[in-house]
Amino acid sequence: MPRLILMRHAKAAWPEDCQDHDRPLAERGREDAPRLGAWLSAQDLVPDEVLCSDALRTRETAQGALSQCPGAAAPKLMPQLYDAPAGTLLAALQQAEGDCTLLCAHNPGTGQLARLLAQVPPDHPRFLDYPTAATTVLEFAGAWRDLAPGRARVLAFAVPADL
Repeated sequence: MPRLILMRHAKAAWPEDCQDHDRPLAERGREDAPRLGAWLSAQDLVPDEVLCSDALRTRETAQGALSQCPGAAAPKLMPQLYDAPAGTLLAALQQAEGDCTLLCAHNPGTGQLARLLAQVPPDHPRFLDYPTAATTVLEFAGAWRDLAPGRARVLAFAVPADL
């Protein structure tokens, strides 16, 4: 069964005179991203496909997480995932090809997509607000093109404070 890792970017900084698209990770975000990657690696969840918004903070989050996942695929940067709604993220995933695909994007779309796909939401107080670096691991039967609302089973959910 295909596995999906939905990751919201880690905590970003707000430098002066910086466009939103070019915001880097804050110190906390640079610490949290590798911790998430180590958590994924410890569960043998090494993505063989990585779909990533082309914003700086999502690229840095994916790179930080993947630094702890030996053998992970390099991120495929996708401009259409920048600040995208859940429907756009789902459409991108329906074109996925990996056995374990990580999607790194932004809220509110990432959190909305996690809620939309989950058959049963995890019993976690932060799932509904999907804070920075929140990560959901899901699996579903069928092919990526068949991924649809309510079709995925949540295997795990974590935020950096859990790790």
